[in-house]
Amino acid sequence: MAFALTLTAPTLAQAQNLPKIAVTDLSYEEKVKEYFQYFEAREKHNNSYSANARASDSNLASSASMSERASSRGESSVIAASGTITTISRGELRKFTADIKGELLKSGSYRLVQGKPWTQQNTEKLFDIIDRIKKGYYPGADYVLFGTINNIDFRQESNPVQGSNAVSFSLALELVGEFSLINTRTYEIKAAFSAMGEGSDVRLANAAGTVISLNKSKVMQEVSRSLGDAVAAEMEAQFNPAGSSRSSRRIERQSETQQEQKTVIFK
Repeated sequence: MAFALTLTAPTLAQAQNLPKIAVTDLSYEEKVKEYFQYFEAREKHNNSYSANARASDSNLASSASMSERASSRGESSVIAASGTITTISRGELRKFTADIKGELLKSGSYRLVQGKPWTQQNTEKLFDIIDRIKKGYYPGADYVLFGTINNIDFRQESNPVQGSNAVSFSLALELVGEFSLINTRTYEIKAAFSAMGEGSDVRLANAAGTVISLNKSKVMQEVSRSLGDAVAAEMEAQFNPAGSSRSSRRIERQSETQQEQKTVIFK
C-alpha cells in the first residue's frame, strides 16, 4: 500500500520573523529668496504769522502801534532700503514612496506598516524623527525609514538635431533624497544613504514652432520607480536581516517554488 504526502515550505513562520518597517513621506525644506526695495519720504512743516496795527489821530495828539510775529519750522526725512528676504517652507511630499514600499515588499526581507502623516503646524519639528517615534506616529514598527529631499531638478529643453531640420524637445526630472533607517526602540541608525530617481520624456518635431506636449506623468512614474529600486538596493547592501542578496533570494525563491511540493512514497 502506498500513499503520498505533500510537504510545503514554512514560509508563514519565516514571514512572522521579518522586521516591520514604516516608510515616511519625503520631508523637504525649501528656501525662496525675494528681492525687495523700499522708499519713503516724509516732510513736516509748521508756519505761524501774526500782525497787529493800531493808529489814532485827533486834534490834540496822534499815536500809532504795530506788532508783528513770524515763526517757521521744518523737518524732512527719507528712508530707503533694499535687499533680499528668505522664506523657508517645510513639509512632506506625498509622492514617490509607493514604489519604495513596493520594492521593499518584493525583496521578501521586510514587512511594512503604515505610519501616521505629519499634520502639525510647527514645521521646525518636522525633521525630529525621534520625537515622532516617541509620540507614536509609527505603531508596531521595528524600524522607520526616514527620507528627506536633497534636491529636485526639473529641466525642459529644446535642441536642434545636427544635420536635419528636427528639434529635440525633452522634459527631465532628477530627485535626490537622503534616507536613514532608525530602530524605534534604541534609536540606533541601521542604514544611511542617498538615492536618486530620474525620468525623462523626449519628442522630435520637424517643423519649427510646433507645439509639443511632453508626458509629465511618464516622467514622474520613471522617477518614482528608479528611486524605489535605488532605495531597495541600498537597504539590501546595508541592512539585510535575511543574510542574502537580492539575486540570491530570487534564486532561492525559484528553488522553493520547484521544491515546494515533494511526494514521499511509503510502502
